[in-house]
Amino acid sequence: MTSIIKFYTLSGAHDESPPCYLLQIDEFKFLLDCGWDENFSMGVVNRLKRYIHQIDAVLLSHPDRFHLGILPYLVGKCGLNCPVYATIPVYQMGQMFMYDLHQSLCNVEDFNLFSLDDVDAAFDKVIQVKYNQIVPLKGKGIGLRIVALPAGHMVGGTIWRISKVGEEDIVYAVDFNHKKERHLNGSDLERLGRPSLLILDCFNAAYAQPRRRSRDEALMTCLLTTLHVKGNVLLAIDTAGRVLELMHMLDQLWRNKESGLDAYSLVFLTNVCYNTVEFAKSQIEWMSDKLMKSFEGARNNPFFFKHVKLCHNMQDFNKVPEPKVVLASNGDLESGFSREVFVMWASNPNNSIILADRTAPGTLARDLIEEGGDRNIKLIIKKRVPLDENELEEYNIKHDAEKMETSEVDSESSDSEDEQEAMRGKHDLLVDGDLTISKKSSKKELAPMFPYYEEKFKFDPYGEIIKHEDFIKFEATAEEEQTANEQNKIIDKEEEAGLCDIPSKCVEYELNIYVAAKIVHIDFEGRSDGESIKQIVLALKPRRLILIRGNHYSTKVVYNFAKVFIDGKVFTPKIGHCLNVTTESHIYQVRLTDALLSTINLKKGPNGDLAYLNAKLKLVNRKNDMEVDNVVPEKATRIDDQIFTLEPLADHEIRSRKAVFINRLKLSDFKQILSKNNIPCELSKGVLWCCNRTICVRRVKFFWKSFDGRNY
Repeated sequence: MTSIIKFYTLSGAHDESPPCYLLQIDEFKFLLDCGWDENFSMGVVNRLKRYIHQIDAVLLSHPDRFHLGILPYLVGKCGLNCPVYATIPVYQMGQMFMYDLHQSLCNVEDFNLFSLDDVDAAFDKVIQVKYNQIVPLKGKGIGLRIVALPAGHMVGGTIWRISKVGEEDIVYAVDFNHKKERHLNGSDLERLGRPSLLILDCFNAAYAQPRRRSRDEALMTCLLTTLHVKGNVLLAIDTAGRVLELMHMLDQLWRNKESGLDAYSLVFLTNVCYNTVEFAKSQIEWMSDKLMKSFEGARNNPFFFKHVKLCHNMQDFNKVPEPKVVLASNGDLESGFSREVFVMWASNPNNSIILADRTAPGTLARDLIEEGGDRNIKLIIKKRVPLDENELEEYNIKHDAEKMETSEVDSESSDSEDEQEAMRGKHDLLVDGDLTISKKSSKKELAPMFPYYEEKFKFDPYGEIIKHEDFIKFEATAEEEQTANEQNKIIDKEEEAGLCDIPSKCVEYELNIYVAAKIVHIDFEGRSDGESIKQIVLALKPRRLILIRGNHYSTKVVYNFAKVFIDGKVFTPKIGHCLNVTTESHIYQVRLTDALLSTINLKKGPNGDLAYLNAKLKLVNRKNDMEVDNVVPEKATRIDDQIFTLEPLADHEIRSRKAVFINRLKLSDFKQILSKNNIPCELSKGVLWCCNRTICVRRVKFFWKSFDGRNY
């Protein structure tokens, strides 16, 4: 039986907005990515809220905000409660993305859309999978299987393949890269068989990507020309995705003494830079074959950076000597350390601003790419500053009052706890009530060590067995020790900063900046270009193709190409639309009512039970869990709220019908039936003679032939 497949476009249709889609297979609904834009627009959230409790699983393709940014909000504020599937790097790096984003926004404003607890709660729901691991679904998803395939672009990036045994094969591919890079292999999209449905990203369909060699030369030229005139270079990049490719490349350049770059400083500036590098060191198996061979052979971890200085705040960054090259988040220059550094360096003509990604229209980075520099721009500057004397005094009075209230509540609760504790003892052993005073007075004494486990030592005929690993001495180089000391200092400073929580407030003002620095756009986004997308469509030749996440021109390019070269249907949905992409378009989903099922008289057939249905088709609305009488619904009924049902016919509407024989007839069984009804018959040479050999019954194809030659 063919499955009913529907596709809901919540975001990322004919524009460059983040992807967010609903895919329904029969009764099971997948949420394909849940990205959030730079402005945290609530439009996609409002469209998504209507389906929150219908979502059965979430599939994440990449770890950045543009693929999973709404997830903490959905879990923390909307009550999303379903399994979330992602690869191990998407799980780990996704947390780094969201931690850095939250901290960057809280550093300059009172951000309250989601908290760090919401981020933790969202990622607690993630089920981590590996590439090519077949994951069967349960419950309503019995029969469905999902498989994660390499997508390139970012570490752990995923192309999702959803299949139903013997029926549908659906491929969801966004932000993929078929080319090999320094730290990642290309995608395996071209090697897949012909899918019944391909959901394809058209973001770069009208874009011609420069060659890797020319791109690297442009970066090297920009760095050298800027640093030689004592200028600084800002590389605006993401938190834990494409930055790995750039850091690996730049660290190799700094190691090459012939380049002359080792005399300058190289900085990685994010709120979670140390954790990002540590996670990258443990994810070599997810990266390119070249890095894996280097690690397995020489045990050389490519993400042990000798020249990259890790900075978590602007104080540490300002201590690094100039001239310097800094990789700072975020790539859109709308928030984070990259915006702060841009404001500091944009007015100096010796500096350079390198933009590695084409962000969404309306962002500062996109404006600089399209309009360039050498002009005045207006920026909204947001800062968090300490309170002045009057504000601080008001804050202290309010804080002391709140502290007094909490202390009174704590004292009342502690008294009740002491009474309970006096009756129980330290180890939940019942004690005499007369010992309560002695128990209270001996709280500071050391508790007895119970239970106590004695350490056991293994012996052989020669004495105690010695573990060699206990006596191995790890020798670290001076550079490694220095790097470790620097990282420990950074952690200590962070802990000290967290302990002294200085009262502050957020201010906002407009600033005119003359952009005198050199603006350079070098493509390090790691996505397949237009020619590659056409070749992939030609190689796969899907039966049905849905084009998403491209502007009007790029979508039209792929649409016209697919119409000519593939024999299948092509869809270009708009935001808010629901597409029925079932293989057989004349199949509809119909529910049987309880009233109809009670009238059915089932008969045993060769492959199951069969029965006649006397019913009529009726279109009704889905019933809500709670109905209120005499209340008119505020909104019009949606298409997905309507469903066909079969209602039983009245007795006077049922027409008579001829009997239908459905089982295979055996003449021996038929003979027994005739004999029970007192009809004389005999079976001879495959012919059943009845009524004193006046009628014979034999099987001729699908007909019964009587003695007089008539067919029955």
